[in-house]
Amino acid sequence: MNRFAYQEARLVESESFVSRDRNVKIYDGDQKTDFEDGEVVLTTHRLFWGRPGEIARAAVTLCLPLSYVISLSEETTSNFFGRKTRIIMHLRPPDVSKPPGPFDTSRATHIKLSGKSGLSVEFHSALRETLNARVWEITLTNQTIIKGPLTNVNERLARIQKRTGIGGIERHLEAKAKATDENIALAFQDLSVLMAMAKDMVGLSKSISGKIREQKGEISDDETVRFKSYLLSLGIEDPVTRDNFTSNTAYFNSLAQQICEMLLDPIEELGGMMSLADVYCRVNRARGLELLSPEDLLHACEQLNGPIKLRRFPSGAMVLQLESHDDELIAIDTLEKVNAAESLAVEELANQLGISLLLAKERLLVAERLGKVCRDESVEGLRFYANLLLHRNID
Repeated sequence: MNRFAYQEARLVESESFVSRDRNVKIYDGDQKTDFEDGEVVLTTHRLFWGRPGEIARAAVTLCLPLSYVISLSEETTSNFFGRKTRIIMHLRPPDVSKPPGPFDTSRATHIKLSGKSGLSVEFHSALRETLNARVWEITLTNQTIIKGPLTNVNERLARIQKRTGIGGIERHLEAKAKATDENIALAFQDLSVLMAMAKDMVGLSKSISGKIREQKGEISDDETVRFKSYLLSLGIEDPVTRDNFTSNTAYFNSLAQQICEMLLDPIEELGGMMSLADVYCRVNRARGLELLSPEDLLHACEQLNGPIKLRRFPSGAMVLQLESHDDELIAIDTLEKVNAAESLAVEELANQLGISLLLAKERLLVAERLGKVCRDESVEGLRFYANLLLHRNID
């Protein structure tokens, strides 16, 4: 921080505005400072930091000449709200003639810029491009050129102007964007080829599966299971697609049948119920490249007529559940778990059963509607207890 100086936020001759970001804090090395929630402005020559509104008023703010910056790096941190990236600016020692600043001395050889949700990608990119352009060296370089042979002045000046300045930054960004577009186009070309080959791969998997059935006596069950797991890990399936049907009704009926066959065993393993969000993830994972939209999945689930059906809870949550699923039995099982623990919160039941919070909450609400349990809402949250008024043991 001893590289910063107090200066008015005004542009000097040949200096131009580049980018800005808000809610930025500065670290002196790894140590926090009092300079938080400020606005940072990047120019071709300097980096300004000020409290909100100070830079707009051209007030005295913190100023770091970009000539002090040796290199940039990043660090990623995680907190309760997610991940964010900080910019680390590695600095050379301050000049003896540096104007006064917030720190007279500092052991740190770098500073960090951080925001509440990380600095914007645009600001980070602009900072890197500006440092690469090194526009602040133009004056010194022009003086050096003038001292050289006159015949080389125009050529050398043109080279510098091409590499540096706002124009140089814009040209570099334009070239980078063009390269990105070319890479995206190439990626989609590769994806198109892969999708064209997918049908051949499906046919190959069918052929191999048929041979496995024919050679069942010569191939062990373990080898068969292992081979099928390899095929599933590749996402190779024979999904139902619209291309094979002339009407939406036939398409959704066939899709519903495939979903039923695909999810019957997993739903049984989960206790007879699976949230629609989990259904969406599992189905699209198994379908590979032929992804389903949420609307198509919902329409197909509405066509299910056994042994799985779509259920809507009063809360609005939707799940797939077995037709044999009995709310009375679920309520009794939930009551047993509440009695064993004396009381249960939604997250505690979810951990016990290995199910989502949504399903755990609906189980408790079903038990409550059937009079098995009752709720207690307090500052500690929502908990469920056995309903002693209806189920008290009378000795």
